[in-house]
Amino acid sequence: MRAVLQRVARAAVRVGGEEIASIGTGLLVLVAVAGSDREADAAWLARKVARLRLFPGPRHPIDRSLLDAGGAALVVSQFTLYGDTRRGNRPSFSTSARPEAAARLVDRFGDLLAAEGVPVQRGRFGAMMDVDLVNSGPVTLIVDTP
Repeated sequence: MRAVLQRVARAAVRVGGEEIASIGTGLLVLVAVAGSDREADAAWLARKVARLRLFPGPRHPIDRSLLDAGGAALVVSQFTLYGDTRRGNRPSFSTSARPEAAARLVDRFGDLLAAEGVPVQRGRFGAMMDVDLVNSGPVTLIVDTP
């Protein structure tokens, strides 16, 4: 699995002009699933996202985790994170998981992140979404499962 984490002051997702999810301080988590990913990858990623120290603390600007900061996560599926652009001008998504498997693992990731103690909001899998965010810092990281 691959995730792009963006530390946000706020973020929201709209589908068809209607806001379906929003958070204040926390992380926008854009998640992609590869065909080889399994539930163990979702569990590893959930633990990592909950504990990565990306928020300011008293001694360092990147010192506290999402759990420490009391932030929330907005989880949005984004299969294009596995787009291969090495050849031609149209990305290939041959390493991305099939939609049914990807939907299951993105949902499972959200459930496991919530089980870690993080309030979780979600986008709508497969929908055309508009994502609004205020990137704080800016802090943006790419995390790949081992």
